[in-house]
Amino acid sequence: MGIVGHSKTTLAVWISILLALGVAGRGAVAADTPVFDVIVLGSGGGMDESNLSAYLLAPAGDSAYVALDAGTLTAGLRRAREAGSLAHFPADAELPPEAVVLRRHVKAYLISHGHLDHVAGMAIGAPDDGAKDILALPATIDVLRDHLFNWQVWPNFADEGAGLLLKKYRYVRLQPGEPRPIAGTGLQVTPFELCHAESGSAAFLLEAQGRYVLYLGDTGPDAVEHCDKLARLWREVAPLVREGRLLGVFMEVSYADPRDAAQLYGHLSPSWLMKELRNLADQVNGEQPTEALRGLKVFATHIKPKLRNGLVVEEEIATQLKALNNLGVEFAVPKQGQRILF
Repeated sequence: MGIVGHSKTTLAVWISILLALGVAGRGAVAADTPVFDVIVLGSGGGMDESNLSAYLLAPAGDSAYVALDAGTLTAGLRRAREAGSLAHFPADAELPPEAVVLRRHVKAYLISHGHLDHVAGMAIGAPDDGAKDILALPATIDVLRDHLFNWQVWPNFADEGAGLLLKKYRYVRLQPGEPRPIAGTGLQVTPFELCHAESGSAAFLLEAQGRYVLYLGDTGPDAVEHCDKLARLWREVAPLVREGRLLGVFMEVSYADPRDAAQLYGHLSPSWLMKELRNLADQVNGEQPTEALRGLKVFATHIKPKLRNGLVVEEEIATQLKALNNLGVEFAVPKQGQRILF
């Protein structure tokens, strides 16, 4: 083979390697090597109490999960079993798969805020749960301690607060911007504050093997909430996007467009989500913002159902996101019971 032919062959090999590693556009881990494992226990944002915000997350290949919010647990685990998403857990002769996962494999709860659609499953399931930590920002821990596990709304299954302390759960206060390992898992979490009407909320940046996934609890747009929490978050995670180490974002899209800003109530619609993603893109690459997020996986969460015949709001929002997407992000709407590897 002549020198020219050899050079062409070498170039072709290198192009194949670079494409496999995702160097074109954002750098990324190879698609066939998942880093994160997510089981969707609840993807909805209200109305249906059997499908409320709750996502199990673990490093791929690990069986120790953390629950990102806990609006629905046992109903979500049942749907996951029916979908085959629990088949990788070892069977037990005495316990159904739902109980095995909840008691033995969910090692901690990460709670974004104290609204019922994010904590109801944890409270209802507490009597049959296993011991674990509840990690949250201090204000959210105070809400759970004073207004949920207080022997008036529900028995106190935690280790602080009113009355007899059953001590099944241990409160762990996270500090904004400070990373902390999650006990019993291969994950580390860094929390960030979000604006969500009067209550506030949190985003959790989770790391495994040097790669990251970002989960946002409920949040309104900075422009409507009159705060800068999302802007601060985007500045923090922009370097990870540039380096190809942020593999996915779970972000709420509660309402379909059109939605008046005064009726967002601390939430997002597709148009507002795209505005915030453009703000992130500007932080990642201000000179080429339309290329900055290309290939980034964005999972639309917390979609609120509508009581109307013939209307599937998830499909409506997915269609709107596709039409608005001029950033090249990869939108997906998680389904309850689904297992996602990425």
